[in-house]
Amino acid sequence: MSQKNNSFKCHKISEGEASGEVLFSKDGICFYLIDPETGVVIQRNHCLFGKSIANKILVFPNGTGSSVVQADGMYQLKMHNNAPRAMIVENADTTLVASSIIMEMPLVDKVESVFKQEISNKDTVKVNATEGVITLIEKED
Repeated sequence: MSQKNNSFKCHKISEGEASGEVLFSKDGICFYLIDPETGVVIQRNHCLFGKSIANKILVFPNGTGSSVVQADGMYQLKMHNNAPRAMIVENADTTLVASSIIMEMPLVDKVESVFKQEISNKDTVKVNATEGVITLIEKED
């Protein structure tokens, strides 16, 4: 019987901690193409089209769009209480980093590769960006 990991090392970009349901995106995220009043992705060709990122632990490869569009989109989501609780990104850009720090949204990268093998959509995790660790709280069956 193999032992599953319950915690995963990561690199802090924007400090803080948050717990919530995991939502993976294989596509980059343009926060401007997410309805701030619902948190629902409105970008038609996106893998998360029609799904809400509100209060999720969002796992995605990178941000997309111009710096103004990205920052404003994140800000609007935050003001409507529909932003992700924390974000796990593969390739952080300057706008994503600066916006996360300003909006006090936990953001990490450089997560252990086994994370994507052992964590699935709807699992509940705690992201402690300050300590550089992600912990599995509950596995969704």
